[in-house]
Amino acid sequence: MAQSESLPWQIISVDDHVMEPAHLWQTWLPTKFRADGPKVVRLPWQRGGGFRNQGFEPATSGQETDFWQVGGLHFGIPKVEAAAGLPPEEVTHDPIRFEDMRPSCFEVGARLTAMDIAGIDRSLCFPNISRFAGQLFLWLDDKELGLACVKAYNDWMVDEWAGESGGRLIPLCLVPLWDPQLAAEEVRRNAARGVRAVTFSELPAVLGLPSIHDAGGHWLPFIEACDETGTVICMHIGSSSSVPSPSPDAPSCVRMTTVNFNAQLAFTDWMFSGHLVRHPNLKLAFSESQIGWMPYVLERMDRIWRMGNAIARIDPVFVNPPSSYMAGRVYGCFFEDDFGIGVRDAIGVDQITFESDFPHQDSTWPSTHEYLARVLADLPAEEAYKITRGNAIRMLGLEPDPDDVIAARG
Repeated sequence: MAQSESLPWQIISVDDHVMEPAHLWQTWLPTKFRADGPKVVRLPWQRGGGFRNQGFEPATSGQETDFWQVGGLHFGIPKVEAAAGLPPEEVTHDPIRFEDMRPSCFEVGARLTAMDIAGIDRSLCFPNISRFAGQLFLWLDDKELGLACVKAYNDWMVDEWAGESGGRLIPLCLVPLWDPQLAAEEVRRNAARGVRAVTFSELPAVLGLPSIHDAGGHWLPFIEACDETGTVICMHIGSSSSVPSPSPDAPSCVRMTTVNFNAQLAFTDWMFSGHLVRHPNLKLAFSESQIGWMPYVLERMDRIWRMGNAIARIDPVFVNPPSSYMAGRVYGCFFEDDFGIGVRDAIGVDQITFESDFPHQDSTWPSTHEYLARVLADLPAEEAYKITRGNAIRMLGLEPDPDDVIAARG
């Protein structure tokens, strides 16, 4: 690949998205589940038709568009989620047809071409219509169908999306959120074929599930499987199917500004949970949450730990401050955060990764490489390399290229 003189390393993006192709479940599900499994249908839609579980409701008349149909629900694909490279005035929440999207949203070959344009070598892709942690299948009443859908998605992810990319698309798998033992089995099944990342909800309690603090150890089978296999738990903003807002009538610009607040709650949850202490190989990634907030939260957690008073109940397993478990274990991720880069030493430069967020509205595509070259221009070459790709290689256990070995040595 061509390399820029100002940024001589191609990017590894640890958070992009794939718009699940229309054939996915109808091809990869066992035959007996296909009639009830997710499928694309074309139905009328009218603006103002409302939402249902984050999906658009079809109308009795109006312009036809594509809907995912599953479990008696219909989900449209908002244009804002397939908006990379569009001018702002064209970005809307209206549902979009597949033929009106860039093919790179859902086709492997076209995605690789789009990555080349932006200087991206490899990419880790989150689901979209499945929701960022696979919540769609949690919502299904038929859990046998839900599990089959999770496994079909993962088979497609490993064998088609990643498998046909020559190693450039990094597999990221789902787990059945409703059963931690089944989740552990799915982690191990996929780890055996080289998968080193799963997506999980930032705040499972918001989804009506036990929290990671559950006194009965609800999530331990899943956490232990990730610890044993070196599988990174990736938590994307919005993976609790909720967006924080100071008031119910706040305009969308308020919610978009505070969209990463749940990630800060999840970060504090995990850092104080004791799971990082008890599971020494466990790794966490907070995806699309930006990084500028991390220094304050780390400082505040450590102060709470030092005070050790009765107001704050601290797990006695903590013999060291929470921040001491950050290095090599917990990763932040940004797509455009100049301030965060400026305070990188307070985070730990080894814990910072980058994303392009293709094809969502926040994506820096097609100018991703140019943005990074600018924001990293004054950094030492070793630090720029780590943020651009080196930390992602270490986090995900990727095989480095020969050039990476040279770059890592400075």
